[in-house]
Amino acid sequence: MRARATDARRAAVLGKPIAHSLSPVLHSAAYAALGLGDWSYDRFEIDEAALPGFLEGLGPEWAGLSLTMPLKRAVIPLLDEISETAASVEAVNTVVFTEDGRRVGDNTDVPGMVAALREHGIEQVESAAILGAGATASSALAAVSRICPGEIVAYVRSEARAAEMRQWGERLETEVRLADWADAERALHAPLVVATTPAGATDALASAVPGRPATLFDVLYDPWPTALAARWSAYGGAVVSGLDLLVHQAALQVEQMTGRTPAPLGAMRKAGEHALAGR
Repeated sequence: MRARATDARRAAVLGKPIAHSLSPVLHSAAYAALGLGDWSYDRFEIDEAALPGFLEGLGPEWAGLSLTMPLKRAVIPLLDEISETAASVEAVNTVVFTEDGRRVGDNTDVPGMVAALREHGIEQVESAAILGAGATASSALAAVSRICPGEIVAYVRSEARAAEMRQWGERLETEVRLADWADAERALHAPLVVATTPAGATDALASAVPGRPATLFDVLYDPWPTALAARWSAYGGAVVSGLDLLVHQAALQVEQMTGRTPAPLGAMRKAGEHALAGR
């Protein structure tokens, strides 16, 4: 039998590298706001090889884990159950330990993206563009498909990336049109642009931002703003940041791990902004 929710509980974020993670800041702020003084949240640098042993060594005081790269797919065979959302993108970023000792995996990135957009008044768009086809792009495609009944275009750098996005589209039963990265300036005219690329990858596109841009969702948060986000905002466009995503996906994790709803979004965002300002 696992420890009761009233006992001292533990949670943590795992990944490699992990020192940069804001998750401890966000979750700890949530615990403080919820009055969970006996809860703690840590970070551990763990790779795929070390993950099974780490999980086996956890005691009954553990409530859950947040997972980042490279563990989101590696953890799946180690779990007793995963949610439909996690299965659809083959990625688990949340593990909750039940009272009977089962390990249940979920993906809060997808609903976190939808929630972040909704917070900025984006409930539905007629079409959308996704920049990039890396690890975050599958979650972005899943999220965008929930609010976009029209065309979704993904701009990618190689045929290999294009093939991956085609597979994700088939898996999600979502039609996605592939376009070459060389034509990425066209993406900036879409009602919703989701940038899933690493830092610096979209800097060259900043000069091509149209005079009246719509909405940009840039999943980066450090450094912030990106050149693209800064120009977008200067031209009057709506910008959803990676911190917005991080806060919303973490809030869903807090709710699952603690059983307390709603999570204190304001306190979590304020803590995240403070931590980033100090970097």
